[in-house]
Amino acid sequence: QVQLVESGGGLAQAGGSLKLSCTASGRTFGINFFGWFRQAPGKEREFVAAISWSGTRTYYADSVKGRFAISRDNAKNTVYLQMNSLKPEDTAVYYCAADRYASSWSSIPRDYDYWGQGTQVTVSS
Repeated sequence: QVQLVESGGGLAQAGGSLKLSCTASGRTFGINFFGWFRQAPGKEREFVAAISWSGTRTYYADSVKGRFAISRDNAKNTVYLQMNSLKPEDTAVYYCAADRYASSWSSIPRDYDYWGQGTQVTVSS
């Protein structure tokens, strides 16, 4: 099993920044991709960003491209999501996810095997 614990959510003003962290523990062997997803009230969970285990490949949803940056620190087993130029529409619960043995990245939530508990991000206008 893999445990994912997110932190760093909170309240920000439009135009501000927040940085989310996701620390993985347990049997992390075979994890090829980590992803960040978000879910706003009444909406489906949507892809935000993904990163390969090595950290050399990153992928973004069009809605966050140029504003958000995903990265990872292998020594700390931690994945980060730096969120800049925040907008009210970024308000959601943000989830970290891990995809074991994936041969390629995915933006589909059901392709991910492990999930964190989520952290709330609220952006005020």
